[in-house]
Parts: sequence; structure tokens; C-alpha cells
Amino acid sequence: MKVATAVIDTKALKHNLAVVRRHAPGAQVMAVLKANAYGHNQVEVAKALAGADAFAVARLNEALALRSAGITQPLVMLEGCFNASDLAVMASSGVQAIFHTQEQLAMLQAVAMPKPIKAWVKVDTGMHRIGLAPAAVPDYLAALKATGKVEEEVGLISHFACADEPGHPLNQAQLARFAPLAAAWQGPVSMSNSAAVLSLPAAHFDWVRPGLMLYGSCPMVGQVGADYDLKPAMRLVSSLISVKQVKQGETVGYGAIWQARQDTQIGVVAMGYGDGYPRHARAGTPVFVNGRIVPLVGRVSMDMVTVDLGPDATDQVGDEVELWGTQVPVEQVAQCADTISYELLCNIAQRVRYEFI
Repeated sequence: MKVATAVIDTKALKHNLAVVRRHAPGAQVMAVLKANAYGHNQVEVAKALAGADAFAVARLNEALALRSAGITQPLVMLEGCFNASDLAVMASSGVQAIFHTQEQLAMLQAVAMPKPIKAWVKVDTGMHRIGLAPAAVPDYLAALKATGKVEEEVGLISHFACADEPGHPLNQAQLARFAPLAAAWQGPVSMSNSAAVLSLPAAHFDWVRPGLMLYGSCPMVGQVGADYDLKPAMRLVSSLISVKQVKQGETVGYGAIWQARQDTQIGVVAMGYGDGYPRHARAGTPVFVNGRIVPLVGRVSMDMVTVDLGPDATDQVGDEVELWGTQVPVEQVAQCADTISYELLCNIAQRVRYEFI
């Protein structure tokens, strides 16, 4: 009996990379593998996406784990260094750094480097999270190069706040602030995340940075991956561990929040918030069992969820259940839990078993 298993389809990953290249044929692809490749296992995903031109991570331990696994593609740390000692390790390991604060510049000025590091400068074009003001970029770049500790060619990078909403006015405002810097830049330029890959071709520049779309989920508000020919790379599956009769009027689960409207059969699935399934998934959240969608009922508990199989169900203990994947888009589950698919995928718990096909 299979319980709490994330089945990762490496062919789907390769297919989704091809979709990225169809949308941005003139750009190189920096595949984003942060947060354990959005919960998909960063090493196995990196192997499957060997056709990507580079990989992006958020933490140094993510980069070093990829290097230890034999991944040789260029690696980029999206937030740059956190400590001066990081920089020497990054340079030695061929990990590129994004610089976006005066403190990071000071770290580079003070540290002894084994060799120059490949650097990017991040500009804040309107998200107001990290990055330099556009007017500050020329002086910052000059100071960065004056250290003699960065490679000659420095990249320029920014990030959209609302690319998942194609008509949002901030998209064009950010692009307008970025374009003059990009036009004069002597080095690689990058601005597009997954949503911008799909909706803002003017922002593709030299490098695109797809994340969510590589895993088959759609970054666009109100849509699913299939709308863009994306294939889900993860099926989160488990099995029925109990099937029992419940009478009309009886309640199911903690808090007795769900009451049967008729005599029915309740299936118990070995999956809960301890595995990463969202605790706040509402009654009616779709679950796939034996060729049909059935509704989640009752409160999600740590190790189990319950579903209404219907009064005439013939399902048995041991039957496979898909919580999300090819039959249940993860975007739909996220909507039923008032969250986003990014969070669901990243929250897969350590005890969940992985299979790669």
C-alpha cells in the first residue's frame, strides 16, 4: 500500500522546459531550484533539467548540495551573500552572486577572494523588496568593479511584482524603469520570472528565470498549467486506509464540522498536514479516487483526510488516491485552501516518500 508519496515525472519537467523555450526562444534559461526545487527534490530536478543553461537558488547550502551531487551548470544565488565568508566559498564553487546592498559591497571590499566572482547587480524597479534604486546603479557598478574581485562582465537583474496579472499597470511601469539601464548595460540582463515568460515578451532580455512553470503549475491568476501546455511534474498520492459507513446526520473528524446529509461511505486517506497537505482545505476540495473526483469532508488532521465516496461506492482499502497532480490541478487545491500552489509544493514534508519516473 502506497502512503504519502510524491511521484515526480522527469519527462514533464523536460516538457515544461521546452515550453519555456518556445515562449522565450531568444533567451537563455536560468531554472529556479530554490526551496528544494519547489518541493520536487533539487538534485533530481537538476539532473532532469540538464538542458537548462543555469540554475538559481536562494541559499548557499542549496548551491553546495548541487555541486556535491555533481551538478556543473552555472549557479546563481538570487539573494547574494549573507556573510563575507560566503563570497570566497561561492567563488571557489563557481556560484554567482547577486549584489543589492551597500553591506554586500562592503563585504566584498573587505574579504580576501581566491578568484573573481561572477556578479549581478539587482535593481529595484518597483517591487520595493530588494535592489538598488535605478539612479544608484552606475556608481554601485563602478565601486563593484573597482574591488578587482568580480569578473569583467557583470549582469543586471530585476523582478516583477505583478506579472501574474497581465493588465496590471505596475508591469509596464517596472519595464519602463528597467529598459534604459538594460539598453546601455554591458553584460547579461534578466527580468522575467515564470509569469513574465508567459505574458511579457518585451521583458525576456538575455536570461529568463522560470520557476513555478517548470513544475507544471501556472503562475497566472485564475488559470492552471494545462492552459499553457504545462504538465504537472508532481503527483501527490496516497491510499485509502479505511472505508466505513456513516449514517445521515453523523459527523466526521475533529470539531464535528461536517455532517452527512445522507447515508454514505467515508474513505480515510493516509495524508495530512504532517505531510504538507493544507490544513485549511475546505470541504469540497477535489480528490481523485478510482477514475472520479470526490469531495474532501471534515477537518484535515495531521496524518489523515476524509473523503465522501458516496453511498454506492465500491472503493476498497489500498486503492490509490491522488491529492493533486495530473487529475487534480494543484492550483485548484490551493484555491480551496486560500493559498497558492507555490506554498503547497514547497511544503511537502520530510516524511513523504519520493518516486522518480
